[in-house]
Amino acid sequence: MQCELCGATIKGPPKTVRIEGAELDVCGQCAKYGTEVLKQKKPDSRKGGPVVRTVTTPARKTRDVLDLIEGEIVDDYGERIRKARMERGLSQKDLAMELKEKELLIKKIEKGDLIPEDDVRIKLERALSIRLIDISDEAEAKKTPGKVVPTLGDVISIKKVHK
Repeated sequence: MQCELCGATIKGPPKTVRIEGAELDVCGQCAKYGTEVLKQKKPDSRKGGPVVRTVTTPARKTRDVLDLIEGEIVDDYGERIRKARMERGLSQKDLAMELKEKELLIKKIEKGDLIPEDDVRIKLERALSIRLIDISDEAEAKKTPGKVVPTLGDVISIKKVHK
């Protein structure tokens, strides 16, 4: 049997999922794209045939990628990486070996042809002790401590202590 979503041959029993209102028999890999529909057969006492009862499981809530973004990558990221690498006396090959990445990737990032993905960016920031993310003013404002105002609970606690 073939997966109705990707067309791959299904090994084992297919999973029935609801995607955009349509019920499809899919492979285990494609099952994550919909809500699984469980079918249980019970004999119908009136007609003698099986009754199909569908039970839907709630879809997993996906995380929004935009919630994970700290800020925007700086415009001169390639220059910053190259400068920090040179200050440490590393060649592109040495840096690539240290990060366990390909040398070609480091070359493309330094030239500005490729924006580093988050995992590579984090490795570069740690290895070279640099910052490649430009934090917006809103994020900076959140990090600075604000004025501490006592709550009603704090006032009650203070009065109890002084009595």
